[in-house]
Amino acid sequence: MVPELVIRPMTRAELDTLVEWAADEGWNPGLNDARIFWDTDPEGFIAAELGGELIGGGSIVSYKGRFGFMGFFIVRPDHRGRGLGRRLWLHRRDRLIARLRAPAVIGMDGVFDMQGFYARGGFVLCNRDLRFEGVGAVAPADSLVDLASVPFAELARYDAAHFPAPRERFLKAWIAQSGSRALGAVQDGVLRGYGVIRPCRQGFKIGPLFAADGDTAEALYRGLGDIAPGAPVFLDVPEDNAQAMALAERHGMREVFGCARMYYGPPPIVPQGEIFGVTTFELG
Repeated sequence: MVPELVIRPMTRAELDTLVEWAADEGWNPGLNDARIFWDTDPEGFIAAELGGELIGGGSIVSYKGRFGFMGFFIVRPDHRGRGLGRRLWLHRRDRLIARLRAPAVIGMDGVFDMQGFYARGGFVLCNRDLRFEGVGAVAPADSLVDLASVPFAELARYDAAHFPAPRERFLKAWIAQSGSRALGAVQDGVLRGYGVIRPCRQGFKIGPLFAADGDTAEALYRGLGDIAPGAPVFLDVPEDNAQAMALAERHGMREVFGCARMYYGPPPIVPQGEIFGVTTFELG
């Protein structure tokens, strides 16, 4: 008798399993990702179970019902090619739509070869986000400040202007995670950019990297990379930001991966020219 696919809320321990699978796939998750992602929205993770075993899952995180993000979509290799992933993905999409205020707006970063499938599910391409790998280097950060010294209300305001919805709960944990560095660029008392670098299974990832201009982004990139001299550093760059692409080229970074940023519903309006690095492919 063929066991029935059960799609249900994920447990915290199962999210740890999903992170391990992601590491096996080469996604290089952050060392603190599981804890922070879960605490952001404990109801935002869906599991697929077959015969009593976890065989897949993914995130359907809601930011106060105003914006949703689908990520961490993974099916165990021995269960691929059977249509189970399609059922899981459609269930996640519909469940997230139900969690959001109308009209539902959902973002996702999907691998390029799945772009057609996601399009058939109602998602429209916005741009490509390209992952670049470089090397950290010692650099002075005299023009920057520890982000903890910036009033959180100011940081939250700036972040909300560069992300489709407020995400204070996520932000508080993200900038304070162990082994990371969070820096801000302040001019005349006004925050003009900020960035976070966090430890991963391999090296470090920078994200987000938001800045008012290329010079500010350059200072932040250097100041963040100072925490990881000689270590691999990754940055997920929106391809349609020419200044961000130039930053990656200037630092000799090489393209190693990429995703299609797609949206279901009206695409959010954000200052794309000020987004030099997205926060994560998993939560937006």
